[in-house]
Amino acid sequence: MPLQDLARFAVQRLEILAPDGTVDANLDPELPKDQLLKLYRSMLLAREVDAKGLKLQRQGRIGTFGPQVGQEAVSCGAALALTDKDWLVPAFREAGAMFMRGWPVENFYLFHRGFEEGNRYPNGGRNLPISIVVGAHLPHAVGIGHAMRLADEKDSAILTFTGDGGSSQGDTAEAMNFAGVWKAPVVFVIQNNGWAISLPRSRQSAATTLAQKAVAAGIPGIQVDGNDALAVYRSVRDALARARAGDGPTVVEAVSYRLGVHTTSDDPSKYRDEEAVKGEWEKEPIRRLSLHLRKLGVLTELEDEDLRTAVVQEVAEATERFEASLDHPPDEPFHHVFAEPHYTIEEQRQEFLKWQR
Repeated sequence: MPLQDLARFAVQRLEILAPDGTVDANLDPELPKDQLLKLYRSMLLAREVDAKGLKLQRQGRIGTFGPQVGQEAVSCGAALALTDKDWLVPAFREAGAMFMRGWPVENFYLFHRGFEEGNRYPNGGRNLPISIVVGAHLPHAVGIGHAMRLADEKDSAILTFTGDGGSSQGDTAEAMNFAGVWKAPVVFVIQNNGWAISLPRSRQSAATTLAQKAVAAGIPGIQVDGNDALAVYRSVRDALARARAGDGPTVVEAVSYRLGVHTTSDDPSKYRDEEAVKGEWEKEPIRRLSLHLRKLGVLTELEDEDLRTAVVQEVAEATERFEASLDHPPDEPFHHVFAEPHYTIEEQRQEFLKWQR
């Protein structure tokens, strides 16, 4: 009996917006002006929040966080495709998407100061809190999707994110597998920024793409240029539409580059060539979208400068609100560990207070 081919698979890549701002007219999602400006402003806001956050962290005013510099097109482009009926299940590098869902900027700093209240959205909504444990939130996303299917809820889907390192986690494989079995309406976005902390993509997986990890789960996968906000938007828009229609999950691998640090406790100069990083700045997403908006006549140079000034002012005001809210005893967290006082926690509290003096 000769060997037989049981199945063949292919992974496609989507690119719409070139680094010089030119667009493939056949693939352009043709977003209206207000949506283009919303997308661009959100990307600017995400970058400015990171820039301010880095200063605050270095001054000891907030704790460690993971910047998304260079990856703004992924979270913001994907979030633009969401409706109010959809769920957002973020990891820790999706602040841009969270801002687009109404998350206050000051809450970003509050969360990274150690306050769980920072995860709150003023109007609630279908948004899960930030997940720090890599990959742990993906089964939650699938659980929500399965519950929606059981409840016969229509016209809703879930958008969730992980990184290239996170794609190697067991939780990721299990989530994709069950999403495929249950036809859960989940869109998995893999932010492939080239580095899982200090481990390069080449040492994480021998697979040609990370999108093809969808193949084992029996679901579609596509790779997109993660510096191309239009390609990210279109791929996620189509995947969400497919999910809402009851056709199940999709994996979208967005290939970008982490231009900054993995987190503020990281020093990438110890493990990567900084000259190579300079070349990646030529492909970065904000400059690319700005050039496109200029070519369209949607945004003049002066309007761009005014918009950037307004974003800086918004972040400065949010920082003031954040720091004005810190009128609490420094040992307040120790009071909420257990329902009753505990001698070990009390010892830790006293030690903590000793160093506050």
